Amino acid sequence: MKTDKNTVIGFVLLGILFFAYFWYSSKQQNEFQAIKQKQEDSIRKVMAANVKPQDTAIARLDSLRRDSATRFSAAGDFTTAAVGSEQFATIENEVMKITFTNKGGQVKSVELKNYKSSDSSLVKLAGNNQLGYNVNTSANQSALTGSLFFTASPVTKNPDGSQVISFGLSAANGQSITHQFIIKPNEYMIDWNISMLGADKLLTQGLLNMQWRAASFQNEKTAIYERQMSNICFSEGNDFDYISAKTQRKFEKPVQWVSVVQQFFNTTVIAKNSFTGGQVQWARKIDSSNALATADVDLQMKLPVSASVNVPLQLYYGPSDYNILKKEAPEMDKIVNLGRDLYSFVRPINKYIIMPVFDFFAGFVKNYGWVVLLLTLFIRLVTSPLTYSSYLSGAKMKVLRPELDTLKKKFGTDQQGFAMEQMKLFREAGVNPLGGCIPALLQIPIFFALYSFFNSNIALRGQAFLWSQDLSSYDSIYHLPFSIPAYGDHVSLFTITAVATSFLISIYNMAMTPTQDNPALKYMPYIFPFMLLFIFNKLPSALTWYYTVSNLITLGLQFVIQNYIINHDKILLKIDEKRKAPKKKSKWQERYEQMNESQKKLQDMKNKGKK
Repeated sequence: MKTDKNTVIGFVLLGILFFAYFWYSSKQQNEFQAIKQKQEDSIRKVMAANVKPQDTAIARLDSLRRDSATRFSAAGDFTTAAVGSEQFATIENEVMKITFTNKGGQVKSVELKNYKSSDSSLVKLAGNNQLGYNVNTSANQSALTGSLFFTASPVTKNPDGSQVISFGLSAANGQSITHQFIIKPNEYMIDWNISMLGADKLLTQGLLNMQWRAASFQNEKTAIYERQMSNICFSEGNDFDYISAKTQRKFEKPVQWVSVVQQFFNTTVIAKNSFTGGQVQWARKIDSSNALATADVDLQMKLPVSASVNVPLQLYYGPSDYNILKKEAPEMDKIVNLGRDLYSFVRPINKYIIMPVFDFFAGFVKNYGWVVLLLTLFIRLVTSPLTYSSYLSGAKMKVLRPELDTLKKKFGTDQQGFAMEQMKLFREAGVNPLGGCIPALLQIPIFFALYSFFNSNIALRGQAFLWSQDLSSYDSIYHLPFSIPAYGDHVSLFTITAVATSFLISIYNMAMTPTQDNPALKYMPYIFPFMLLFIFNKLPSALTWYYTVSNLITLGLQFVIQNYIINHDKILLKIDEKRKAPKKKSKWQERYEQMNESQKKLQDMKNKGKK
């Protein structure tokens, strides 16, 4: 295939200008921001110098007095819980380290022992979270349990290896609240049991109003991409659902659990007897901090109006691992995004094909890069019966290339005549002109299935392969001093290999078709690979590695079929034999040729009218 030299030079020059422009724009923007920051710092210093000094010690003392008075008033009959010092207790099992606080009698933070964050420290969950509920502390006062100081009991260990810690509140009138936490060996789930004496007075008409203020923070390479993967998941009416683009949801049915989800981890509150309703407000962060999102969850539970009640809850702090979550609570395995909404059709592909095959190979191959390669080979082997005939048809089209070019010259601008003769030639050679679409159509569901799978498969997290340090994130061989819109600030080598092999496939396919006179059609096959450069650059390197291997297999199959399976002479001989044999057309072919003939006559009449 001939290449227009001037066009290539033009594209190269445009590319150089493109990169130069974004580099210069980025440099100018950084200089502007630096000047602006200096101005703001100077203004801030001047304003600070003009502020009259105050007696901070007196102001702080007054603040403490007002705060104490407010606390004592809100605590009502629980006067001993009004003020105190925050104290912590730590319990560990094989997979996590939980820090409890007596303020609110709740979980303060959780560290996961088997997972490290992007800064090499242990993954931390539940930071800055507040989980509590309102209680009536006296006839005219109420308080949130998170503001009251509980009394912690010593940690006890049961014969089954589980550990128990309790936090209690007591009032002079006999009312009491107890928070009991049970931590089992090798589990990420914590049992949280709430017991109340005098519940008929502590709760108004038996209604428990749970408030959960949650915030999630970066654990992966980039906060921006992790934010995109974050969402709120829940089970409402025993059916899984989630919100991602929306910012709020009001629950109309009983709620079994609510989860604040990051890319690979989640924090979930579970009610064994279901919440009766509630709502959630959630928002992704848009600043440059390591914060991902915030969630304000309000849940209600209707309890019996009696003196004594027990509320069995559970708290999950751990990885979004499909095999773990499916054992925890109904529908929790769907937190792992194997395909949702428009792409829900790929979930069965992931659940019943890709995931079992991946786990099978991972059972005896330790390096996950080679596991992805074996998975690719498996996928291509399974789809080979569907793709082989299309590759064979494509190879035959390459054999017919000289005849197609001859026909194109013969008919010139007569596109209808050329189309009729081309169909005749394809029929005689046994070529399906649409056969090449099959591999492309197969790639669509497979690509979306693997996109969901690689983005949510925690087994790939932190796994190195070749130059990639983490198969669950993009690989980077060079960090740019500026950011290119839609591309990013890094260069992914696996993206380059995937795009390069896609270009080679496009070049091969173009070599099998007649020469195009229309420049738009001539360069159309190269547009998609160019688009992949921007689409793939931020995606997990496991996906771009898969695409590279799949493309190499395609090129290899096309080469083998073209050079070792297709017999060019036999095809041409077969065409000659079919030309000599009596022609028998199908009804579809007859209608198609009649339509082309009618259009040709109509065109001839128009041309004569112009003359």
